[in-house]
Amino acid sequence: MASRATLLTLAALLLAAHFLREGLLLLVFLCLLAPWLLLVKRRWSLVVLQVLAYAGAAVWGGTIFSLVRERLALGREWVGVVIILGAVALITAAAGLLLNSATVKERYRR
Repeated sequence: MASRATLLTLAALLLAAHFLREGLLLLVFLCLLAPWLLLVKRRWSLVVLQVLAYAGAAVWGGTIFSLVRERLALGREWVGVVIILGAVALITAAAGLLLNSATVKERYRR
């Protein structure tokens, strides 16, 4: 469970940094609070965290699309952006997927 919590926390921190760079302080605050939902031993908290993780992966996907489009317009290299942010998007999605395991669900009441 500790590795799952660590991965989710890492994903939340990366999203918080992304939103901080964009100046979206409310989203920064929500990202920083999200991992604390793991302390709520209810099934709904897992569902909320999974939805947030998948939404975060979608945010990274949109960011990749925007940055690639911008870099292509400027004639700059874009492959590195896809590799790095693609890995971040996969980590974020994996954090949500790992919360769906039977081991985790056993610890959270309905």
